[in-house]
Amino acid sequence: MWLSEIMLQQTQVVTVIPYFERFLKRFPTVADLAAADEASVMQLWEGLGYYRRARQLHAAAKVVVEQHDGVFPRDYAAVLNLPGIGRYTAGAILSIADGQRLPIVEANTQRLYSRLIASTTHPSERAANALLWDFAEQILPRRDCGSFNQAAMELGALLCTPKDPQCAECPLRTGCAAHQQGLETTIPGKVKKIQYEQRTEFALLVRCRQSDRYLVHRVPDGQRWAGLWDFPRFGPPHADSVHAAAQQTQQTFDVQVTVGEPAKTIRHGVTKYRITLQAFHADTEHNSNAAEPSDDRKWLSTDQLKQLPLSVTGRKLAQYLDRLTP
Repeated sequence: MWLSEIMLQQTQVVTVIPYFERFLKRFPTVADLAAADEASVMQLWEGLGYYRRARQLHAAAKVVVEQHDGVFPRDYAAVLNLPGIGRYTAGAILSIADGQRLPIVEANTQRLYSRLIASTTHPSERAANALLWDFAEQILPRRDCGSFNQAAMELGALLCTPKDPQCAECPLRTGCAAHQQGLETTIPGKVKKIQYEQRTEFALLVRCRQSDRYLVHRVPDGQRWAGLWDFPRFGPPHADSVHAAAQQTQQTFDVQVTVGEPAKTIRHGVTKYRITLQAFHADTEHNSNAAEPSDDRKWLSTDQLKQLPLSVTGRKLAQYLDRLTP
């Protein structure tokens, strides 16, 4: 229940299923997950996105083992203290798996409850969100709250939909304030559209001529894809051209590079950015075999790159290089 709730955050069920199955096969117990190294966890999570979830899940497993003898706690406050678990996730786990009387407010129930009480303020507003949590708690039955919460989420997903709600089929229509006032299509209102910013970044596929290996580094904490591995990559304000990116590579990794031909262009989105990543081949005389061992950078062959947890774009670039390898 805990693992599925974390994986399903902002991710569709059909996407989660194969990851869920692989994860349980590799880490069948909380102790197995807690004992694993972060790289193994991140590699299994690769492609699922929102990688902070994986790091927090790993950290939470260690807390469960160290503080709760490897058994997921049943106390609400203790669950809230686990990394990566907030009010919704704690309520979902404890009400559904343990039958505790705790409310759930997520996307579907936000919409359902907003219409039931005709709340015209969007749930993203703090006051409106607090009102919905209070309402959700008030309407909980004395028993079987897990089934009630699941039914409410299902009702919101199937009938009380964002567009064209199926009010005629809804069992709650006679008590729905929005339906009575003809507001069901305007509640809960529209979210302000994100104004995306166009951004160009540059990646260098730095190959050591002597060993035919490529330079990759672990992304530092606080940066996009933290904890995963990636090729040297720079953008504004540090680099506005591939040559500026080459200079940044030299300064950051102490490697003199010669920029070669364009390799691959990848377009992707991250939060408020629409990014065009321009990747270039680059060579260096740097002797990767003589390089000082480091936990944060490696020189790897294309086969070795397959075993490393890479960023989304890093994996695409590694696959591109693998196709070029005889």
